[in-house]
Amino acid sequence: MGRTIAIANQKGGVGKTTTALNLAASLAVLEHKTLLIDVDPQANATSGLGIDPKKVTSSIYECMIDVAKPSHIIQSTAIQYLEVVPSHINLVGAEVEMINFENREEKMREPLATLRKDYEYIIIDCAPSLGLITINALTAADSLIIPVQCEYFALEGLGKLLNTTKIIQSRLNPELEIEGILLTMYDSRLRLSNQIVEEVKTHFKSMVFDTIIPRNVKLGEAPSFGKPAILYDGESKGAVSYLNLAREIADKQRT
Repeated sequence: MGRTIAIANQKGGVGKTTTALNLAASLAVLEHKTLLIDVDPQANATSGLGIDPKKVTSSIYECMIDVAKPSHIIQSTAIQYLEVVPSHINLVGAEVEMINFENREEKMREPLATLRKDYEYIIIDCAPSLGLITINALTAADSLIIPVQCEYFALEGLGKLLNTTKIIQSRLNPELEIEGILLTMYDSRLRLSNQIVEEVKTHFKSMVFDTIIPRNVKLGEAPSFGKPAILYDGESKGAVSYLNLAREIADKQRT
């Protein structure tokens, strides 16, 4: 049975999509059959795998609104063990359309349940909000990774996300766990970056991943070429860091 991991933080610019895209690619390179689900209307994870969102005719939107079978929507990628359920701009209106739905917080759980047996890992890239789509993702997930950038205001909004997680645990998904807090955009030359690392580790202790993602030019360049960093430049610090994160998660699963 596959493990479903949501990548979420309502604060934008923290490396959420970069993490979803590169973690999924790294797990696949380690030969874990992986599915990346893009539930962000911006569709950056979709385009980051070389798929043009404008040419996507069926997306996660159709699964949630029109009860389309997700198996009909999955697309292959350049990495053997990685497949993707793409996103589309239609998702922007999904929250409004779902307002009057019964069990509207569970519209993602149902289609995902049919896919769990086919993958070792299902990674969900959430939008930078705590709206209904993100709540659907957390209701469907086994665990949550929270990217936190090593910059000023790093912990801003984190309390709200953790509070939302507790509400979902109590009302919708008691099995939801915090997989870990991931420190991103780390620059060892900056005193502030080091202070943030110490602060987050002091507050959250074992919840923080050992792997820290550095600021890396290649991580920023890769999506414009429609590739995850590991295909764009597999020896770059960013690619190696996400490979280490994938190993850390896989090792945790085995223990």
